[in-house]
Amino acid sequence: MFSCTSQAKKDFEPFVQDHALSFILNGKMIINDGTKSIEYNKGDIGFVSKNQLVKTQKIPQDNKPFMGISIFLPKKILYNYSKEHQVSAKGNYIGNPNFVLQNDPFLKGYFDSMIPYFEDPNALTENLSTVKTTELIELLLKNTSMRNLLFNFEDDFKIDLEAYMNKNYMHNIPLGQFARLAGRSISTFKRDFQEIFKETPNRWIIKKRLELAHYLISKHNKKPIEVYYDVGFVNFSHFSRSFKAEFGANPSEIEKNTANN
Repeated sequence: MFSCTSQAKKDFEPFVQDHALSFILNGKMIINDGTKSIEYNKGDIGFVSKNQLVKTQKIPQDNKPFMGISIFLPKKILYNYSKEHQVSAKGNYIGNPNFVLQNDPFLKGYFDSMIPYFEDPNALTENLSTVKTTELIELLLKNTSMRNLLFNFEDDFKIDLEAYMNKNYMHNIPLGQFARLAGRSISTFKRDFQEIFKETPNRWIIKKRLELAHYLISKHNKKPIEVYYDVGFVNFSHFSRSFKAEFGANPSEIEKNTANN
């Protein structure tokens, strides 16, 4: 995938389904997984792990648009490679899920070789695509720790729902997506959620987002327009109405009172 934007952009699709590598041609990309943020700058090759919720910012620089190339590694391709070449994980990967791959002339050369295909997509035939994907996997496996990251095919399992939701409630995705990522059917997710939080998922999520927004505005002097997206709302009017219903005051009133104190 080739990405180009002349304006700073926040992506509203936070679920990363497959491992991805991004080569930043110009500008900066910031990934936030709910725990930490990491920056990918011009010339960096960034790795983003599969099956996680992230928020992405793409920022132009030097009066030029943000430009980047992303290559995805679907589970099926990795599984077929594992079977064909008898390569498997030797243990659990214990590093950061998102990171910058250190200067590697071979990986840099790989992405340089991909640029012409994005300029002429018809030249990238299905066979060539397979060859180039295999080449990328081979290059990644020069780092022995990548074996455990790329070839872990364990099925989803039930995770600690309380810890998971407290980390990820600000991501704006459907309940069905939350359930799947937590290793549950939607009915089991709702039942487990009610047992843990004594509230419906929708009500709890909205309340947590509003509480975080109130904290950022009142304690960190953030402007409402700056926080509504980051806490999980995609519409500012909806955020303002919900905020007033919860706290009895508009977010702008809280901002004003904070500034006057």
